[in-house]
Amino acid sequence: MVFWEGYVSDEVMGIFAPIVVYWLYAGFYQSLPPMTLDKYRLHTRKEEDAKNIVPMRSAIKAVLVQQLVHATVSYLLFLVQSKTDLVGTHEIQPPLLVQIFQVIIAMFVLDIWQYFMHRYMHTNKFLYRHVHAQHHKLVAPYAIAAFYNHPMEGVFDTIGASIAFLVSGMTARTAIPFFCLIVVKTVDDHCGLWLPGNVFHMLFPNNTAFHDIHHQLHGSMYNFSQPFFPIWDKLLGTHIPYDLVKRPEGGFEVRVISKD
Repeated sequence: MVFWEGYVSDEVMGIFAPIVVYWLYAGFYQSLPPMTLDKYRLHTRKEEDAKNIVPMRSAIKAVLVQQLVHATVSYLLFLVQSKTDLVGTHEIQPPLLVQIFQVIIAMFVLDIWQYFMHRYMHTNKFLYRHVHAQHHKLVAPYAIAAFYNHPMEGVFDTIGASIAFLVSGMTARTAIPFFCLIVVKTVDDHCGLWLPGNVFHMLFPNNTAFHDIHHQLHGSMYNFSQPFFPIWDKLLGTHIPYDLVKRPEGGFEVRVISKD
């Protein structure tokens, strides 16, 4: 039994819950006092202003378009795949351990898609120039702009999540926490902060610092993995290690460790 049962279907929740979670989690980061965060920043506020050529208002508009793309593709997915209608009945759910196993499978499947699609968007000059370069206009990422992407990249991302959903065999109800996990992890990877006690930093080597390197000019052809594990970077030679060094004026600097 879940709180939305009898009001909306699992499919509807699977479409809209990730959108709500995005703004709640990104909004939490955005609401933290800037002065307090200075000792945890991977880029100073001055660096953020100098390096990011996109105003926040424009980034938020692009995020809303991205979420419209996600919602549309998710609706089509559920429309084709669902065994129920979109407003009432619910299918029988497997045991909890099965659902957990399905989520883990989906995480690995999504990572395969994201690594190779992400890497291809960097190596294909047309796709990089006309699609993926938009995301890299934010050299110093911040949470509320985590989904600042070209709409076509939104289609690619949602296809990857859809494939992971289908391959894992999960139900629409299990997909709700899985899709929300993708959103929260993506926001966290782009938050630009190395906060103490961050559970994602503890559980995943692919984290805020790992992804920050990819957003820098010297690291743009490394650390393609997202959003969960750096397996494919390590297997295919695109992983670049780093050190986190405290800056005298506060915060941290992510320094690449030479691979030589």
